[in-house]
Amino acid sequence: MIPQILRVTLILIEVVVLFNLLIIVHELGHFLAARWRGLVVEKFGVWFGKPIWKKTINGVQYSLGSIPFGGFVALPQLAPMDIIEGKVDTDRAQLPRISAFDKIIVAVAGPLFSVLLALVFACIVWAVGHPVNESDMTTTIGYVQADSPAAKAGLLPGDKILEVDGKRVVRFSGMNDSVVWNVIRSEGDTIPFKIERQGVVQDVSVVPYRAETSGWRRKSVRQVLIVPAQTPIVDKVIPNTPAAAAGLAHGDIVLGFNGTPIYNPLAVAEHISKQPDQPITLQIMREGKLFEPTIQPASIQTENGSRPGIGIYWDRDGRMSIGHPSPTEQVYNSITSTLSTLGAVASPKSDVKLQHLSGPVGIGRIYYLLFQSERGWQLALWFSVILNVNLAILNMLPIPVLDGGHIVLALIESVRRKPVNIRVLEFVQTGCAVLIIGYMAYVSFFDLGDLFGRDPERAQPKTNATQER
Repeated sequence: MIPQILRVTLILIEVVVLFNLLIIVHELGHFLAARWRGLVVEKFGVWFGKPIWKKTINGVQYSLGSIPFGGFVALPQLAPMDIIEGKVDTDRAQLPRISAFDKIIVAVAGPLFSVLLALVFACIVWAVGHPVNESDMTTTIGYVQADSPAAKAGLLPGDKILEVDGKRVVRFSGMNDSVVWNVIRSEGDTIPFKIERQGVVQDVSVVPYRAETSGWRRKSVRQVLIVPAQTPIVDKVIPNTPAAAAGLAHGDIVLGFNGTPIYNPLAVAEHISKQPDQPITLQIMREGKLFEPTIQPASIQTENGSRPGIGIYWDRDGRMSIGHPSPTEQVYNSITSTLSTLGAVASPKSDVKLQHLSGPVGIGRIYYLLFQSERGWQLALWFSVILNVNLAILNMLPIPVLDGGHIVLALIESVRRKPVNIRVLEFVQTGCAVLIIGYMAYVSFFDLGDLFGRDPERAQPKTNATQER
């Protein structure tokens, strides 16, 4: 119990440290640019809430808040941010005017520092690598759920997907050129697939499926209910089960059963569930040698009750490799995936809505899950590249309160030859801040649903190959 508690505590500390680093570096960019351009810097705070420590140095109040989340820099010569940073102590009317150009420099510096931190993380990932699941890097179908849209359209395990919705695909999951994203992003009544089957290229149209969701869940997006191909590898054999009696062992590769090749462990699980009384002959590869045990399924006790099976756990990931993408490739993919997501949200015909984005709770949950894996730090650094680029792009949107909003206000000021009325700014900034805070609460509502319940969009098909079989 104690080691597990310590492990969870360490993971939570890692999540807090890394997540806060992203925000603090962003704010540090604003701070350093403001000092360089001669702006008045009233406060630089790490974390929010009532300060547990503060000290004024060279006119700047540095503080450490009591809520371990984020940071801020108070710049009273920019548009007011009182609702987020608190009331400033300086009378803005008495402060010297600064040029619109200086305001733009200070606003851009935050996103710039986020991109620079992304490049730092990307260089580390390039050097040490990050784990890549084989199922993420293939476009071959491993399993087609029975009575699914894909099954009705005639898609089969072993089909290699070349295009989805008229767009080339090079991987199954992810945001760039992937099967899953192109299915989600499609907008037509049917989704055209171009596949290769036994060397012949074919065109198939699939009618997408949307799962039913309750009011406190994110609305379902398009699915066709297919699973990528991955090597079926035995992870664990349960003692005193048919698999143990047949001599199966950790690391065995299952090439097929009853003379039929398989592309995903789900095929074995489905066959046993449909014909629990029939023996199954597995084609097993072990250390380069093939053997074919015939096994009679039995009732296997699992955490969810008893079910027909042979008594093995499958390796969830199949064969793993270590990828070393270049820094430019990582940043470019992060930029294109962020822009693609924004485009999907903006499209009225898209299934992707604002509720499908993640807030602090959802991001923290992702970090926590990444850190739990064997190579968690590598995965967390890789994800941090994406998140930093995401933070930079979102902050450049021309919305008041965000950095892009400050830039727009500075451009308006340069055209008008005078600043925007401070009362108007206070009204606009406060209104937009309230909307953004409200949106964060709205997204966090769905993030908490993912945290404490099962997310239907991430659910596996009904037959779960990771269970005992």
